[in-house]
Amino acid sequence: MGPQQSDRNHFERQILFARPILALLALLAALELPPSHVSHRAVSFLIGYLLVALAITQVEWLLRRRYWHLPLAFDLFALGYFMFISPSTVPVWFPYMFVCYAAGIRWGFDLTLPLAGALSLGIVLLTADRGEIHWMRVVSWLGLLAGTFAGGAGLAFLGDRNKRFASQMDFLARINVTMQVDQGLAESLRLFLQELGATFHVEEALLLYRDSDLERIFLWRMKAGEKDRLVPESFPLTRTDGFLLEDMDATICWNSVAGTGAGFGWDRRDGRAIRNLPRLPGPVLQEFKVNSMLTVAFDQAGQPSGRIFLINGRKPFQKQELAWLENIAQHIGPALENIFLLRHLRARAIEAERSRMARDLHDGILQSLLSVEIQLGVLRRKVLAGPEEAATSLANLQQTVKNEAADLRQIVTDLRPLRVQSADLVDLMRGFAERYRNESTIALDLLIDSTQLRAPDRVCREIFQIYREALNNIKKHAKASHVVVKLSQDDSRLVLVVDDNGEGFSFAGRFGADELDRLRLGPISIKERSRTVGGVLTVESNPGHGARLTIEVPLG
Repeated sequence: MGPQQSDRNHFERQILFARPILALLALLAALELPPSHVSHRAVSFLIGYLLVALAITQVEWLLRRRYWHLPLAFDLFALGYFMFISPSTVPVWFPYMFVCYAAGIRWGFDLTLPLAGALSLGIVLLTADRGEIHWMRVVSWLGLLAGTFAGGAGLAFLGDRNKRFASQMDFLARINVTMQVDQGLAESLRLFLQELGATFHVEEALLLYRDSDLERIFLWRMKAGEKDRLVPESFPLTRTDGFLLEDMDATICWNSVAGTGAGFGWDRRDGRAIRNLPRLPGPVLQEFKVNSMLTVAFDQAGQPSGRIFLINGRKPFQKQELAWLENIAQHIGPALENIFLLRHLRARAIEAERSRMARDLHDGILQSLLSVEIQLGVLRRKVLAGPEEAATSLANLQQTVKNEAADLRQIVTDLRPLRVQSADLVDLMRGFAERYRNESTIALDLLIDSTQLRAPDRVCREIFQIYREALNNIKKHAKASHVVVKLSQDDSRLVLVVDDNGEGFSFAGRFGADELDRLRLGPISIKERSRTVGGVLTVESNPGHGARLTIEVPLG
């Protein structure tokens, strides 16, 4: 059952239980009336209404999975009939209050308000007609009319507020579902803007984000009815004022942008009204065909960094809609911050991976190809001098090409997407260790405490990538003769240790990932991979005597 259906059932249960309770109160009020034929008829009707209300609670409970509820027209008919048979209007007030409350939940405040006015007028006219209020006592008559109407309108307002609150909670629940890191930035923003556009009934929803690191503004646009993947537009920071307005703390509505325009807004920090509302430049208004709009800012790291725009509503925007959009921006800010942060981390990881690939190609294959070229030049001269010497050189050259082809094949294999599950992690590590021993002269000891590892798949994937990259780095750069890898797990963490006896790093001591970042030292890709899963990386180096990498990943 979705959140919207659950909330609807919750408020329908309020109506279901309020009906017999208020019917009982009306019956108690009717029993206080002087005995008469008319009062006996009213009491009989209320007893029957109470029994029907109790029976309906059982029927609706039995049919709760089919979403069936007694139409409100039944209660309106019962109220109208009771108004005419009751000798006094005092018992009538209870079913009247129930009808106003139920109508507020089902129909909303705007539709229930005229109904409450008509019913209260009818009750007061009946009261005056029966002589309970003399026609000359106009002040009492109007007071009773106003009080009855205010009571009904108040309950209708309460029901409407409950319904609106449930609708808002349902919307926030749907938004939380859309803003998932696993879905990626583009899909999360597409679903988010789609929900905004449908909820506020606008032609287009926009999200602008100012990326200070890249010195760019990114714009995502979602038009009503579109379902294509969002591709952001990018602009220089010089257009900040044009798109993000001069005042980033301004919460603004323009119902008309023609001429002097018509709108309202306030400062989101203190709620004070803004007299001179910021406006979008004319070229921007023309480019986006803006006739009306709502716009609010959202935060990143406690500072405003972007805006949400809703453009061209079907009807003029109200202050409560702008306030609701502001609440949405506050609610969604942390989720947006997480998604943008992940985007930055992935971009840095990709950059680090490209740098590693460029370094590996430059230091390995490109150097070998240059060597092959030189050897071919030498070989061409040797062929004329002596075939036997040329044959030996050809054999060496062939072996060089074979080794580089194997290295290139390994690079391509490492670039392939890898799917690792906790049940497969140990076997994959052992298989890679076996190939590592066969392809290098380095002795490798792989020590795994348990064969039954329990960790999320994404953690296992990154741990295996770190393990593989650390061993490859040792083979290429460390000049080690022995490597020990330990993998262990307890109730709270997964720990990977890679210890070698090679040359170590260019620094001495024990450093964490943040310290290595400040010093611009350490394996970049391994640092980013450990951060991706919330791991803690420690690198201990002793130049000339080896290095140790430790990655601790919490599993709580």
